[in-house]
Amino acid sequence: MQSLQADLNLVLRVNLAINCNYVEIATMHLTIVLRQTLMLLAILALTYLAAGIGALGSINAATFYRELQLPGFAPPAWLFGPVWTALYTLMAIAAWLVWRSSPHSKAVLWLYFIQLVVNALWSWLFFAWYLGALAFANILVLLALIIATALCFWRYNKLAGLLLVPYLLWVSFAAVLNFSIWQLNPGVL
Repeated sequence: MQSLQADLNLVLRVNLAINCNYVEIATMHLTIVLRQTLMLLAILALTYLAAGIGALGSINAATFYRELQLPGFAPPAWLFGPVWTALYTLMAIAAWLVWRSSPHSKAVLWLYFIQLVVNALWSWLFFAWYLGALAFANILVLLALIIATALCFWRYNKLAGLLLVPYLLWVSFAAVLNFSIWQLNPGVL
C-alpha cells in the first residue's frame, strides 16, 4: 500500500511538472507573439510616418499635377495614393520579416530607414520646392538604395526581398515619369 501511495505521489509530481512546463511554454509563446506583433506595428508606424512626411510635401500635388504638361503614359492623379499605400505596407512587412529572420539585421534595417528618408524627400523636392532636376537626382539615389535594400533583404529572407520588387518597379516608372515631366515643364520645374 505504501508503495502504491509513493507511486501516486510520483505520478502527481510528474503531472504537476508537465503542467508547469506547458504554462511556461504557453507564456513564452505569448511573449514572442506579442513582441513580434508590437515590432510589426512599430515598423508599420515608422514607415507610414515617412509616408506622411512625404505627403506633407505633396499637399498641392493634385492641383500641381493637373497644371503640368504630362507625357501620354502618365497615370491619373488618383492612382498614386492607393499604389503608395499598398507599397508602404509591403515595404513594412518586408522589413518586419527581415527583423524576425535574424538578430543581426540591424544594419540592413538602417538601410531600409535611410531609403525611407530619401523617399520622403522626393515629394518635397518635386511638389513643394519645384526642383525637377534635384528630384530626378534624388529618385536615382532612391533606386540605388531600393536595389541595395532588396538585395540585403533577400539574403535574410527571400520573401522580404521579393516584397520590395513592386516598390522597385513603381519607383523605376516614377523616375521615367519624373524625368519626362521635368523635361516637358522647363519653366516650372
